[in-house]
Amino acid sequence: MHYYVLTLFTEMITNACGESILGRASQKGLISVEAINIRDYSTNKHNRVDDYPYGGGAGMVMQPMPVYDAWKDLTERIGKKPRVLFMTPQGKPFSQKLAEEYAKEEDLIFLCGHYEGIDQRVLDLIVTDEVSAGDFVLTGGELPAMMMIDCISRLVPGVLNNEASAQDESFEGNLLEYPQYTRPEVFMGESVPPVLLSGHHGNIDKWRREQSILRTAKKRPDLLKNAELTQKEKNWLREQLIKKNKKAVSCKMNAKGKNPDAFS
Repeated sequence: MHYYVLTLFTEMITNACGESILGRASQKGLISVEAINIRDYSTNKHNRVDDYPYGGGAGMVMQPMPVYDAWKDLTERIGKKPRVLFMTPQGKPFSQKLAEEYAKEEDLIFLCGHYEGIDQRVLDLIVTDEVSAGDFVLTGGELPAMMMIDCISRLVPGVLNNEASAQDESFEGNLLEYPQYTRPEVFMGESVPPVLLSGHHGNIDKWRREQSILRTAKKRPDLLKNAELTQKEKNWLREQLIKKNKKAVSCKMNAKGKNPDAFS
């Protein structure tokens, strides 16, 4: 996978993407990250790439020509026109599903705006995907681009030492990941769930699956609508939620001095 980032702050990209898992993946040749400085394509003697917005308003807007020239030079150099992802809060929310789609590409271009944005005319010419990191505004597109590169790269074969890791993580099958435990066996009086110490892989897999379903129901119930659950799992979850609600009511009534058994 080859990533190209059109940006005004190349060091942000190269420094972050040269560390940890991404750094090792780059050294192995599994991915490459190239940051292209849009400012290098300025025709202004001061290397300015922004100007005042037509119609007035606060802030500055990035000019179209340097962005276009940077993109044109890149696409001619690599001999193709890959998808161009423009980082903007107006775009489609980034998700694990979208990451899986992008991971199938050989090349991706990330366009990072700054100031008050980029002239719309060049966006209309070169951008194929408008993508958002969330409903908030940042000072530039570099942080969202790095986040997406990290997420997509984890899906590239060979990047993770354990290929099963990418399959078991949150949002796989529209479920959150199950809770994880490691040594010591007892911490602050709390023990690791016994099933994880049993060595019975079938029971462990079943427990993890159930915990993923329960955790999703508790933390992100909106995901369950599209979760891949069997009818047996749906029935089991319903029973667990009924038990949980009964227990909550029982504890509440007990706290008020009433008989909890009436709700058990």
